[in-house]
Amino acid sequence: MANLIVHGGKPLSGVITPSGNKNSALPILCASLLATEPVTLTNVPSITDIEKLVKFFREIGVKIDWDRDSKTMRLDAAEIATDLSEVTLPQGMRSSVLLFAPLLHRFKKIRLDTNPKGCSLGIRELDPHFEILSTLGTTIDRTAGLELSINERFQGASYWADYMSVTTTENFVMAASMANGSSTLTNAASEPHVQDVCRFLVSLGAKIEGIGTSILTVTGVPELGGCEAKISSDHHEVATFLAIGAITGGEVRVEHSEPQHFDLINRSFGKFGIQIDVEGETAICRSNQSLEIQQPYTSNLLPKIEAAPWPYFPVDLLPPMIALATQAKGVMHFWNKVYEGGFAWLPELVKFGAHAVVSDPHRIIVFGKRPMHPATVEAPYIIRAAVALYMTAASIEGRSIVKNADPIRRAHPHFAENLRKLGADIEWDE
Repeated sequence: MANLIVHGGKPLSGVITPSGNKNSALPILCASLLATEPVTLTNVPSITDIEKLVKFFREIGVKIDWDRDSKTMRLDAAEIATDLSEVTLPQGMRSSVLLFAPLLHRFKKIRLDTNPKGCSLGIRELDPHFEILSTLGTTIDRTAGLELSINERFQGASYWADYMSVTTTENFVMAASMANGSSTLTNAASEPHVQDVCRFLVSLGAKIEGIGTSILTVTGVPELGGCEAKISSDHHEVATFLAIGAITGGEVRVEHSEPQHFDLINRSFGKFGIQIDVEGETAICRSNQSLEIQQPYTSNLLPKIEAAPWPYFPVDLLPPMIALATQAKGVMHFWNKVYEGGFAWLPELVKFGAHAVVSDPHRIIVFGKRPMHPATVEAPYIIRAAVALYMTAASIEGRSIVKNADPIRRAHPHFAENLRKLGADIEWDE
């Protein structure tokens, strides 16, 4: 594991081009296994989770030509293997659950020996995936491990999900696209990356209605062809670099910023007194803005950022906002409605001198503008919690160390390089 050495305390300014969205790229790669013709993807991020998936694809016979410099990948799954018995699903990444539907379609039977898992946010249950697949005609045998099988094709059906799960929704649209008949998912997730996956499948020839809403209707087709598609910018990375500009007092411009997704995110920045300007496709955090938490009209309530499935404020962006709160004048209440382990990294933040009170597993209160000092902290296996620890270090004059910061590379392929472009004094200690 690598450590980040941070010399903080100076404004970071410059122009950033964000990476392709990890949460779009991974399911789109998985969905490409459904294609009967070659698929070409552009703006593919060079991150560790993609590397793991590419390694697995090559093991099962997918032909892949990946030009990392041009961020272009060509995949051809026409001559995929016929036997999965000697192959293990990629480990250490939650998104390997997205292989269930395409592998079932291609192989008709898969055996699972381990539970795929990703970060340390809390319990990431697999039951919704199995319930969706079962509803669409999958037989689940638990007599010897866990074996999933279908009889030739998935079967169209309707399902009302318990909650809006991103990966469950993506498994549904992949399976339903290849099913006999029509399928409907109620309480579907609608995040930008879910929309990207649906539009990619449509480019292959799928028939999906309701993209971007909580009800998806999919009419199965006999087969899917090929296409060329571009991975969209990572809106989480866009917001992260804007927050880095805000917490250090610099001016950061982020190109290709997906402004259509940012109304609520920009209003959340506004709760800290930070205005985000937009010029065309470029989002701008101006320099030397006053970091002061704005008081709500309801004066007996604390200012609050409430995170839940889209179109709520994204849960993944809570950690950067928490870091921002440590340097803002005032008090902010944060509510994570999804993960019970989402605040487990707070003791590391406190090592910098931050004042944060954990109300319960889902809610915390941050008292900002307390005396802060450099520190050595331990990053959890949560991508943006590790980023938030970096942000805090960058806002404090002196040398800090974020130990075991490798999770950042799961989503940000050029994190340190981009920061150096902004003037950061940062290095990886491998």
